[in-house]
Amino acid sequence: MQQLTLDVRPRVPRTLENFVAGDNEALLQALRRQIAAHDGSWLYLWGEGGSGRSHLLAAAVTAAAAAGRPARLLAAREAGSLEIAPDELVALDDVDQLDEAGQALLFRALIRARETRGTLILAGNAPPRQLHLREDVRTRIGQALIFEIRPLDDDAKGALLIQHAMARGILLDADIVEYLLRHGRRDARWLMGVLDALDDASFIQARPVTLPLLREVLREDFEPELPF
Repeated sequence: MQQLTLDVRPRVPRTLENFVAGDNEALLQALRRQIAAHDGSWLYLWGEGGSGRSHLLAAAVTAAAAAGRPARLLAAREAGSLEIAPDELVALDDVDQLDEAGQALLFRALIRARETRGTLILAGNAPPRQLHLREDVRTRIGQALIFEIRPLDDDAKGALLIQHAMARGILLDADIVEYLLRHGRRDARWLMGVLDALDDASFIQARPVTLPLLREVLREDFEPELPF
């Protein structure tokens, strides 16, 4: 009979401190100011998939809650509960995916934010003028502080891999980082997915994290055409 193993590995929290900023320091500073704001203002972040939008929104909610402020993170499909309580911080992800009802609720929330002295942090996949939303919603979003999440260079991606691995209790050898950056895809989401799969394989097979194990994981689950 196969023995079941309890997975007790640490999960990596999403915080502002463990976000590898690269060229996004100004964005982080503005986000910290927004978390502390009680003036009904809003901030908009945009970037392609894997740029760290969801990490930043979750981290903002965590930071606000730690400061004793009511805070929630909502996905676009959860926009039905988009009602800002007094002094609340609401982070809304993937605004580009809002349906008509969700857009109407966001428009009302942007109007009511100043009444409740709440704070909105919004994220999407494009600058406001390129969002496929109602014109009045786009215009309102465009009145916010707007930041593009700039892509990480290879040095920052390497730091991200090492940091994410250390949070999971893994010490990555330099050859693993170099191999992923040389042969893998360029987006951070893919890199984190590979690292998570590598950690899973190491745990299940009771093997150390090595370059041969990485190659097995890539061949079986990610990129069978990569050089091995």
